[in-house]
Amino acid sequence: MPKRRLLLLLPAVLGAQAPISAKEIDGYLRFLSSDLLEGRAPATRADKLTTAYLESQLLSFGLEPAVNGSFIQKVPIDVVGSKPGTMKATASGKATVNFRYPDDVVIWAGSAVDASSAKAEIVFAGYGATAPEYRWNDFKNVDVKGKIILVLVNDPPAPANEPNLFGGRAMTYYGRWPYKFEEAERQGAVGALIVHTTERAGYPWHTVVGSWAKEQRMLPRDPKLPKPLGFRGWITDTAAAAMLKQAGLDLDVLRKRAESRDFTPVPTGITLDVSFTNTVQHLQSANVIGIVRGKDAKLKNEYVMMSAHWDHLGIGPVVNGDSIYNGAEDNASGTADLLAVARLTAQSPKQKRSIVFAFVTAEESMLLGSLYLAENPVVPNEEIVANLNMDGGNVLGRTRDLNVLGDTKSSLGPSLAATIKPRGMRITPEAFPERGSFYRSDHFAFAKAGVPSVSIGAGNEFVGKPKGWGVQQGEDYTDHRYHQPSDEYKPDFDLSGAVQLSNVVLNFARQLATDPNWPTWNRDAEFKRPARKKVM
Repeated sequence: MPKRRLLLLLPAVLGAQAPISAKEIDGYLRFLSSDLLEGRAPATRADKLTTAYLESQLLSFGLEPAVNGSFIQKVPIDVVGSKPGTMKATASGKATVNFRYPDDVVIWAGSAVDASSAKAEIVFAGYGATAPEYRWNDFKNVDVKGKIILVLVNDPPAPANEPNLFGGRAMTYYGRWPYKFEEAERQGAVGALIVHTTERAGYPWHTVVGSWAKEQRMLPRDPKLPKPLGFRGWITDTAAAAMLKQAGLDLDVLRKRAESRDFTPVPTGITLDVSFTNTVQHLQSANVIGIVRGKDAKLKNEYVMMSAHWDHLGIGPVVNGDSIYNGAEDNASGTADLLAVARLTAQSPKQKRSIVFAFVTAEESMLLGSLYLAENPVVPNEEIVANLNMDGGNVLGRTRDLNVLGDTKSSLGPSLAATIKPRGMRITPEAFPERGSFYRSDHFAFAKAGVPSVSIGAGNEFVGKPKGWGVQQGEDYTDHRYHQPSDEYKPDFDLSGAVQLSNVVLNFARQLATDPNWPTWNRDAEFKRPARKKVM
């Protein structure tokens, strides 16, 4: 029998209630990261192959379809490519600054339209944040409706007398670029530019260019949302400073003023004229979602949401003769682990609440699949107890610790720490909280909807390895395989760590699906749980 067919039949061979094994995870991982799936890009032939495979697995495990009798939730995706256009700034009607694209600025469409344009005064709006819990409003006393706003990346820095302002060292959502564009729309702006510095953004300008000077994927515009921005963009610190200087303004002085609660927006007198055309494709991908019903007559209508993204980057630029971006670790490994958890959950259901397994699309395109699911839920968001996400499994062996994004934002962190302590494991504090990693994976979509959420991954202290070995391996992956064709399956993967991680997630999910108490957000978290609807 051909090897591929053996892999597809693996769950049946395992038998009911078989424990999670390295061979099981290996079977899923080999197929999901094979060249046959061409890097699993959304809205491609590989999309259909991958989602059909996931659907067949959930069906064979015994999960129920979660989407009106189907495992498939169709996800519409608009792909928008912006063609080079014009962008010039006129200060006081005299001096004109022409920008080099993409050396000085990178701009793209604010929505899926054939042409994008904006001509308005630039208003410097500090960090572009409206945060009542911090008594902070960068838009007070100035109406920016119809204006183009210029804002700084990251959060306002925490002063010595308020070390926890905007999370202290850790980035909050207010510091992330998606929030800044969202708030600009809420304020009625017609365009928005974020000033980039490598130190504050956490990545160099070439990362901005690589991420944004290309086609952008977005969900179709919800008509209930505010009017979209005419354009979105980034500008280098040097270009922004030169532009402001033409109007007699000093960016460093403005930056210092923006660090205070007393800051008010600064009209610059600079008119920015932006115009470019777009190509628009209306495509479709899919989330694959199944459910294991709880055993309690009442609690089965409450849910634990499990998630992992199945997509990767598809076929791209050739590197060392290879153009298929297989995404073995990112995120075939997390998908494989969650498949194993789903299989054992379905074949040995013990929990009172129901558990939903969501394999989502387009995480690599700004979390579009999970955002769509959160905005178009298959079960009510207000009835979801928690979300546990798996983005990157463990192919290097067993660990003594876990890396958990969001462990300090809700009671999920302490609960998980208590759960793994008898196993001799602990949660390792996030190494670079200022990078805002919490907001970059699918659990964030559910957190944004008010559901306490964490992403659970392998730690750095590997059993049988010297101190620092795990950190070195992580840096080597980031430097040489992350989002590269070299992130591919290797026969010598040590999947004992994948088994360990899968069992941790399985047991924690079952605990959450049985515990009468719901997880809660910490008081200083920027998220709030939605109100539960009363059952009449």
